[in-house]
Amino acid sequence: MRSVRFILILLFTAVSADALADRRVALVMGNSAYQNVHGLSNPKNDASDMTAKLKDLGFEVVTGLDLDLARMRVTIRNFIKKLDRADIALFYYSGHGLQVNGNNYMAPVDAHLSSYDDLDFETLPMDLVLAAMERASKVNLVFLDACRDNPLAENLARSMGTRSGSVGRGLAKLGSGVGSLIAFATQPGNVAFDGSGRNSPFTTALLRHLGTPGQDITRDLVHVRRDVLEATYGKQVPWDNSSLTGDVVLNPLPIQEPKAESARTPVPVGPDNAVEIAYWETIKDSADKSFFQAYLQQYPNGAFVALAKLKIDAINSRVDLQRQATERQKAEQDRVQGRPVAKASDDVKTVARLEHPNPEVQPERSSVDSDGSGELALSTQRELARIGCLTGQVDGKWGSASQKALNDYAKRQGIKLASVEPTGDLLKGLKAIRARVCPLLCADGMEAREGRCTGAGSAGLSAFDGRWALTRRATNSLCGWREITANVSIKSGKISAPQWEGKIASDGTLRIIHRFVHEGKKESNILNGKINGNRGKGKFYHVGGECAGVVEIDKMVPIQ
Repeated sequence: MRSVRFILILLFTAVSADALADRRVALVMGNSAYQNVHGLSNPKNDASDMTAKLKDLGFEVVTGLDLDLARMRVTIRNFIKKLDRADIALFYYSGHGLQVNGNNYMAPVDAHLSSYDDLDFETLPMDLVLAAMERASKVNLVFLDACRDNPLAENLARSMGTRSGSVGRGLAKLGSGVGSLIAFATQPGNVAFDGSGRNSPFTTALLRHLGTPGQDITRDLVHVRRDVLEATYGKQVPWDNSSLTGDVVLNPLPIQEPKAESARTPVPVGPDNAVEIAYWETIKDSADKSFFQAYLQQYPNGAFVALAKLKIDAINSRVDLQRQATERQKAEQDRVQGRPVAKASDDVKTVARLEHPNPEVQPERSSVDSDGSGELALSTQRELARIGCLTGQVDGKWGSASQKALNDYAKRQGIKLASVEPTGDLLKGLKAIRARVCPLLCADGMEAREGRCTGAGSAGLSAFDGRWALTRRATNSLCGWREITANVSIKSGKISAPQWEGKIASDGTLRIIHRFVHEGKKESNILNGKINGNRGKGKFYHVGGECAGVVEIDKMVPIQ
């Protein structure tokens, strides 16, 4: 029997070593510094971080950052040369992309796209990379974080006139050959967020979940989708198209030889156990106890029975605490309004004791860096933002804005905090809250409706009505002038003046097109900016040219 077990161990070890020895090649490109339209903050960071991630997963990576057309072609050619006999090929692109007539194109940093003829000479089709991968590799993985709102696509659409309908929003759905998976940052035809932190929401989730030990890549993408939905409040939904014919595990779990002297019997590794582990990985972070109850019913003697029971107890305790907090809030309202107040129950006293812990016994906390950043801080910020108490940046850096938001939450909930730092217990309590806690504060020209700041039609936009002076200042010598001022009128959100047109949103964001004729040619400038009160600022650029600069916006007189 021992000899049979030894042979099986050797066999599984050989199979595992062979799985880890597969040849993996990746192409990673990120374009941020666009020369003819406004740049993007995150693609360069996204590509750099993805390169490091893939190298950790055993990939040989060809990386290109801020590539013009010539360098993009060279980078892709270098990647294609390495595809021969690759077991897994991976392609990641972050930057501007666009779809025309159902085909997807990548935009290098020097693209203009001032006419339809420029499409074939200034961009590269994504199919160029995908076709080469499918010819050479057994398994192909594609991740496209290129669905951002794209001014290059707008330039192209304007130049095409009546044919502009062929320029689509976001990226088009891609077909895939057998053995391929294509993942988009958002669903086809939609645009994705660039993100306010170091990485976009989609790439942040990829970096967190790609290569989870022992987990198939399709399960990785389920977790990616959940994270992006949470980070964007449901506005961005990652989407994928797969024709994979089997599991693709980028980071297989090592098979360990059981110790003969071990007092505990190891959990046997087999198909049933693998399903159980995959199921547990899916539900382990859930706040819904029904998942854990289902696990106990399905696997009454499973490896995670004890943990499942502890999870159920923790969820029940959190629900009780939330109920008790609601009772205390109602009692306080009754006291303020002069209604009879019921005697505090033992449960409420228990809550009070929990809120004033023994200073010598500190609650368990997740690891946080010395500067206050970390996963715990980031998760706490997300929950504070969800309940309306944090209006600043959600970046994982726990500073004065986060502390103020936490104090605001505690004040409105009638809770006394022992500390203004994030803790595991605090995060659990925040996740249990289902309603908004802090009131919604809206900017000028907007009002709160059903939990959102809206423009209230013409009434909400009336704050911007009047005559405004737009002063453009060139930041390079290619404009041929240093400063020009023009006057425009704003009425009910519409901007009007000879040669000028545009709109202003309820939050003050405006976009204006200035059309003019220069040396017999029709030209145009694009102005993007934002008004706050009676002043505003922004930037402008010349469509199809190099002239660019800044804009100052000043209110002259209101419209009577």
